[in-house]
Amino acid sequence: MTQSERFTNRELSWLAFNKRVLSEAKDNHLPLMERLKFLSITASNLDEFFMVRVASLKDQVNAGYTKKDIAGMTSKEQIDAILKETHKFTTAQYNTYNRSFLPSLKKNGLKIVTEFEKLTEEQADYVDNYFQKEVFPVLTPMAVDSSRPFPLIRNRSLNIGALLMDKKKKGTIDFATVQVPSVLPRVVTIPTDGDNCTTVILLEQIIEKNIQKLFLNYKVLCQAPFRVMRNADLSIDEDEAADLLIEIEKQLKKRQWGEAIRLEVEDNIDKRLLKTLRKELNLSEDAIFKINGPLDLTFLMKVYDIEGFDHLKEPKYTPQQPKMLDASRDLFEQIREHDILLHHPYETFDPVVNFVKKAASDPNVLAIKQTLYRVSSHSPIIASLAQAAENGKQVSVLVELKARFDEENNIVWAKKLEKAGCHVIYGLVGLKTHSKITLVVRKEEDGIRRYVHLGTGNYNDSTAKLYTDMGMFTSKTRYGEDATAVFNMLSGYSEPLVWNKLSLAPLWLRGKFLSLIEREKEHAKNGRTARIIAKMNSLCDPGIIEALYDASEAGVEIDLIVRGICCLRAGIKGLSEHIRVRSIVGTFLEHSRIFYFENNGNAEYYMGSADWMPRNLDKRVEILFPVEDPILQEEIYHILHMQLSDTKKAHLLMPDGHYVKVDQRGKTPLNSQLYFCEEAMANAKK
Repeated sequence: MTQSERFTNRELSWLAFNKRVLSEAKDNHLPLMERLKFLSITASNLDEFFMVRVASLKDQVNAGYTKKDIAGMTSKEQIDAILKETHKFTTAQYNTYNRSFLPSLKKNGLKIVTEFEKLTEEQADYVDNYFQKEVFPVLTPMAVDSSRPFPLIRNRSLNIGALLMDKKKKGTIDFATVQVPSVLPRVVTIPTDGDNCTTVILLEQIIEKNIQKLFLNYKVLCQAPFRVMRNADLSIDEDEAADLLIEIEKQLKKRQWGEAIRLEVEDNIDKRLLKTLRKELNLSEDAIFKINGPLDLTFLMKVYDIEGFDHLKEPKYTPQQPKMLDASRDLFEQIREHDILLHHPYETFDPVVNFVKKAASDPNVLAIKQTLYRVSSHSPIIASLAQAAENGKQVSVLVELKARFDEENNIVWAKKLEKAGCHVIYGLVGLKTHSKITLVVRKEEDGIRRYVHLGTGNYNDSTAKLYTDMGMFTSKTRYGEDATAVFNMLSGYSEPLVWNKLSLAPLWLRGKFLSLIEREKEHAKNGRTARIIAKMNSLCDPGIIEALYDASEAGVEIDLIVRGICCLRAGIKGLSEHIRVRSIVGTFLEHSRIFYFENNGNAEYYMGSADWMPRNLDKRVEILFPVEDPILQEEIYHILHMQLSDTKKAHLLMPDGHYVKVDQRGKTPLNSQLYFCEEAMANAKK
């Protein structure tokens, strides 16, 4: 069996995930505005994919790297396959936009102007006045000639390119460009044309209509929007960096000007204009995407926010009070009584925020220690940590400066925390700290007690309303001892001789997972009950996949719930016939990592921060923790069971590598996310 028959390429698997997101945009059962959001998400997903993954492959090609990936493809072969698939995908995106959304929006009272030439006289006057008053003062047109070189085009910026002819020197054609300012609203409401529709026009069209006003001494021969995607993957030599903070700040500035890797243009662009752009940006033909519609569909999020269309949206869900917590009682007291499970966003993230807030003001709390990977822009947790330090408590915070696209944000927070008197650790050399752990040390009547929060998602109160994650509070001694050991290791490289409960990457988490899979395999070989249920974001680690294949061949029943990348091939005879893979794509982003091992009727449950990817197991600090309380175990099994029963939002991986929606014939319709919303609301009323 060849590598490509045993494994799926990681990047192509990711593109398949984005197709699943697009299928939500096409789902007529969803309210129109919700579908709009999904189309916007596919665009932002694709941007990040090119800036990081395709950029990394380009770097490999440029460096002469020839090693093949898990599916037996070279970097060059991967880029070729990605570009081919992305062209198909982009066509599908814009077919959805043009054929489905534009008519449906208009039918529902929202018209997006597609051609400024078709504006009524009143609308045209309004647009011209708007340009003169609001837009013109902000614009910086850039002409290119013998004395003015081709300007640096910022990553992801929307621009309008034009060819100009000097009115005095006829026959001389110059190139010019103007950036569509991101400081101005891209979606502009204009007077309606009499059909009672809310009418909007995009900012680039307003500029295009008035572009001649920017080049008074020239005749504008043609103009067209364009957008460049650049390499935004940071390359930091941590061993050489004297100060990681300064080095990352320096690299961030370079992100805007990395190598061009994709060019988007309107499909009717003038050939001469395109030739100029292609030459200056040094791009191959297949890296140019001719778009039938507005570039950068992320503007649809702004369309979603237009007032007056709530009837085309899903009712906003409010996270509920967790069923295992009594809001009227002391939080520490309840954690002392029993472990507490949290299920976000169905249950509110507030207890986690309050855990830190309460600890900051509690006179009995001596120390707070926490890892931060991604936090919100106005983080109440950061505010509480700063307050705790000011209140004289020992506060240690590991702020991961290398959290991709959050580096800038995290630098700001790190400086703020240091200023407040916190001990700030800037991650570890060569490793990203991705674990989610908070430790509160409290002096009580019977001595020092440690309270621990462990989670699968970030300490981010904003994304906690959108991402599905799990968390657990405990005050059990052995968890507390391990939590202390984690922070001692992060701050001072001191590793304990033994660990009680927690398994850490990159130390021995890989070994832990492999031994758990191996145990199920041995159970199956000996005729005992054996089953694995694993939920995660991505699965692409060759060692783990091979172990799952071996377990399947031994007869272990394996159900995998993998939202995004899955390099494993499911349901192949003689390889993985006992493995089933499903991906759930819905209103909330599936983000929790949950692992169940049946262990011959003595089931073990684990949760943690790590996916089954080489980077999580070998290059990051990750934590896997067991859930031992029978009540919590029962709840986790219930969550997994409902997800495996989902018939509405689940996509099943076929042996040929394609995903299909669950065949609903003869099955009870079930949207697991909606079910958990309703369940949480019912529990809150009890």
